[in-house]
Amino acid sequence: MIIIKLGGSLSRSDTLVNCLSAVEKNYQGRAVVIVPGGGAFADQVRLAQQQWQFDDTTAHHMALLAMQQMALMFKGLKPDFSIVPSVEAIQNQLDRQKTVIWSPDIIELDNAGIEASWDITSDSLAAWLAKTLSATELILIKSVAIDTRLSLNQLAEQHIVDKTFCEFVAKAGFKVHIVNARNYGAGIILI
Repeated sequence: MIIIKLGGSLSRSDTLVNCLSAVEKNYQGRAVVIVPGGGAFADQVRLAQQQWQFDDTTAHHMALLAMQQMALMFKGLKPDFSIVPSVEAIQNQLDRQKTVIWSPDIIELDNAGIEASWDITSDSLAAWLAKTLSATELILIKSVAIDTRLSLNQLAEQHIVDKTFCEFVAKAGFKVHIVNARNYGAGIILI
């Protein structure tokens, strides 16, 4: 099973459609789960929290809703993909050989003890999902350039992955790849 996290910033151009099409073309017949970033929807949550000063738990739940909105948009762009909210639903759909878009369930993540913090973004949630589903690979597709000489910790310091991503993938039983969306078709870079 492969988990592919598509950064929310990809939605600011046609890069998102190109990446979704590449997933559709390159992974037919394989177990694939797409994890959406929150994109502009999550950016609005950050702005609202700054203005209204509500707590991080509220912001975390709103950011999960942002990921759900992106999941709906992905489904609108690729109607043949399935959209599912839970680990159990993902497993059921993958048995049917469908590409799945994860629309994260707030209660499931709360029950899993996922901390409500901006230090945990869709990057770390994708890593949590990969571990929970015993995935073999986690691919993060980003809109920023990726310096392949940098370690995961250095990528976190540069805010390319979130602050807790390294903790989520520590001792992971899956390979981690981080790639720029423009290079996605040319190959995947192992970090």
